[in-house]
Amino acid sequence: MNERRPPPSLVYATIDHLTRHAPFDRMAREDLVYLVERLNLGYYGKGEVVLSPDQGIAQRFYIIKQGAVLGEQDIARTQDDSAYWELTEGECFPLGALLAKRSVSSIYRAKEDTFCFELPADAFNALLQRSAPFQDFCTRRIASLLEQSKHIIQAHYSQSSTEQQSMNSPLSAILRREPVSCSPATPIKTVLETMKRQRIGSMVIVDEGRKPVGIFTLHDILDRVSLNGTDLTAPIEHVMSPDPTTLPPHALAYDAALVMARHGFRHVLVTEGDQLVGLVSEKDLFSLQRVGLRQVGTALRNANDLESLKQSAQDIRQLGHNMLAQGVAAEQLTQILSTLNDLLTTRIIELELAALPPLQRQAIDGKFCWLALGSEGRFEQTLNTDQDNGIVYEVAEGEDPASLRALLLPLAKRINQALDACGFPLCRGEVMASNPKWCLALGEWEETFAQWIDQGDPESLLNATIFFDFRPLFGRSDLSDALRQWLAKKAEANPRFLHQMAANALRNRPPLGVMRDFNLGEDHSLDLKLNGVSPFVDAARIYSLATGGTHTGTLARLRQAAPKLRISGAEANGWAEAFLFLQLLRLRRQHEENEVGRAMDNRIDPDQLNDLDRRILKEAFRQARKLQTRLEMDYKL
Repeated sequence: MNERRPPPSLVYATIDHLTRHAPFDRMAREDLVYLVERLNLGYYGKGEVVLSPDQGIAQRFYIIKQGAVLGEQDIARTQDDSAYWELTEGECFPLGALLAKRSVSSIYRAKEDTFCFELPADAFNALLQRSAPFQDFCTRRIASLLEQSKHIIQAHYSQSSTEQQSMNSPLSAILRREPVSCSPATPIKTVLETMKRQRIGSMVIVDEGRKPVGIFTLHDILDRVSLNGTDLTAPIEHVMSPDPTTLPPHALAYDAALVMARHGFRHVLVTEGDQLVGLVSEKDLFSLQRVGLRQVGTALRNANDLESLKQSAQDIRQLGHNMLAQGVAAEQLTQILSTLNDLLTTRIIELELAALPPLQRQAIDGKFCWLALGSEGRFEQTLNTDQDNGIVYEVAEGEDPASLRALLLPLAKRINQALDACGFPLCRGEVMASNPKWCLALGEWEETFAQWIDQGDPESLLNATIFFDFRPLFGRSDLSDALRQWLAKKAEANPRFLHQMAANALRNRPPLGVMRDFNLGEDHSLDLKLNGVSPFVDAARIYSLATGGTHTGTLARLRQAAPKLRISGAEANGWAEAFLFLQLLRLRRQHEENEVGRAMDNRIDPDQLNDLDRRILKEAFRQARKLQTRLEMDYKL
């Protein structure tokens, strides 16, 4: 550390330079002065090593002032572009080594003549204690950058977003009052009088231990009391809705929104253990009411023709814009979009089933399950998605699967066509339930999956990336569950197949470049789905299969597999944050294209991003590389 402090003019000029970049733009002035007064300026000529594992425990924190630094991930692979990543002006290193008080694991080399601000390790540690924004950035780098990006997005999409309640709020934070309850034996008249006196729209029925056993709402009065001429002296348990849906206090507002959207409920009970602690109504979810989630869900369930469903499909896409303005996280937004698309698909199936001749409907009803595949199966649909689906059905012993398939295929074709009319294009690869190859009895699916696993050829590996993400959407979910349990055991017991899947996944490398930030195509763009999201999706699927997991969502798979594979929470969180940013970027891109009438896709020109999003994109690709490096090590590739 220099004993002599720099002159104030130099301090202020350096601060102005640093505050163009995160996290310095959020730090207090006095902490920036503390930082700048302790900085040295280092120069490194082109090709010179700035930092390497041979130098021992990291002693300095580097901020690139001018130039660029290449990180070499693996010295044995210096001829491979995938072994490099680039750091440019405003970026910092080596955070992990400094925080862990260890040596770096990569070589940092000046790509060109480069100047770096350098802060001694003891001053770095002191700054961690002084500045909360600096500590947050260093310990949660990509998450911290994402929060800054989210604020910019909200400002861009909506001037009033700060007035809206966050979908991330736990239910415990939005409970407005103690829930009013009664016993099952309470007369209906007493319940109605209490509801009127207290001006409430619902009554919760609880047992002696305050466990909810039912709910009665104003909506029930017409259907169950007035129209039926029910005796008002009868106990409320005769007209209540039994077994109400409950959520714990730590569940989020969007969890309650999903329940309301899926089932058309206006209320969700909050319980701790088995005891009632609160009730959340649609009015409590003010933010949801503003974006119309329940309204869209209600319209979908009540739609009686294709034109109504086509309008609802448009409303779902508009909902995406409103929720971006509200600051809804990518994980929640893709789940909400997938849930509403589920409702749309379900309603199409119901209408097509109802249109069948009675004998044909009787022959197939209750015997099949409509499967969601691909991104829909993972609850990761964005605004632009085609349809991937299939059917699994049950046949009695000795029955020919082909006979039931012949009845199901015409129905599946009408469903696929209706989905196409609603904006979900027919799959160009014909991965649809109307294809006889993907309308199979349970045993036939098991035989097909077993063949893919045992053969492991390129076509089988490609099919696995689509079909192994299946989940039940309509009908006999027990058939899907049985297939999932069978697959989990079969895949876990076949490490050779998982090794082949890992090798196949590693052919798709994140597009980080050596000569510039990103490797771009001829159209100066990159594919956020293929080059960005897919490495995370593929790795999560492999790890899930390897550990006997049953989840289909990418983040759920990583979270379930991480403890079993002894992957640290910090490492898994970095992967999750990177994946979510890529999803968010896809959603924003698709919405912007849709607004100007262009076909939606997943391609983006990084030069069109602001500096913050460009920086996060680079970090997201680095996280993808780290995950692939882990995959390489685990499968010795």
